[in-house]
Formats: sequence, structure tokens, C-alpha cells
Amino acid sequence: MPVRHISTGSPFETRIGYSRAVVADGWVFVAGTTGYDYASMTMPETVEDQCRNALATIAGALSEAGAALDDVVRVRYILPNAALWPACWPLVSEAFARARPAATMMVAGLQEPEMKIEIEVTARLPGA
Repeated sequence: MPVRHISTGSPFETRIGYSRAVVADGWVFVAGTTGYDYASMTMPETVEDQCRNALATIAGALSEAGAALDDVVRVRYILPNAALWPACWPLVSEAFARARPAATMMVAGLQEPEMKIEIEVTARLPGA
């Protein structure tokens, strides 16, 4: 099965040299995704809005790959401040209610100071 690369058009993908998602052997690997609104290249102020944007970007990449949030088997949440994490629980709980993926939350510095959350997922294509 050939490898397929998916882009959201984010300028970071070109500058840094990565794809939003890579589809290979029945798997979809979605890169760490932050809360930018890529249409306007703006970052919302709140962690909730950033989480919402990140999940929407991930859902779009998965859709282009032929998958959905319900197909996610692994998710990693990275936040620079653990105290922000509980505000995201309702959003991620709703997004992954059916998939119930294996999950990890880590505290680490992110690329830009305005970034409050980064989300990375792995999904299995339906029927793979």
C-alpha cells in the first residue's frame, strides 16, 4: 500500500517539513496539532477554543484519509500547564466518546508561547 501525505496548508508544514497526516498500511498518523485557525492563522486565547480547533483540524485530516474521530486508537495530549487540562475534558470526552482510545497527557513546552494544547492521534482505517 502506498504512503499518502495529507496537508492542511499550514505554513508550519512547509517551513518545518512535515505532513498533517500520513496514511500507511491501514493506519493514519496525525501530527501534533495545535489550536490555530489555519484559515486566518490566528490562535484563540482560551485552551478550550484551542482544543476545539485542534480537534476540528484533526477530524478534517482524518476525513481526508478516509477515517473519523471514532477510528482513533491512540491520542496524546501535550500541554505546557497541567492546570489547563481539566478545562479540555468535556471536549475530548465528547470527541472520543465512541473511540475511547488509549490516551496520554504530558506536560511539556510547546513551540510558541501562545500554544496551550497540542493533540496527536493515530487511527485505524475502517476495514483495514
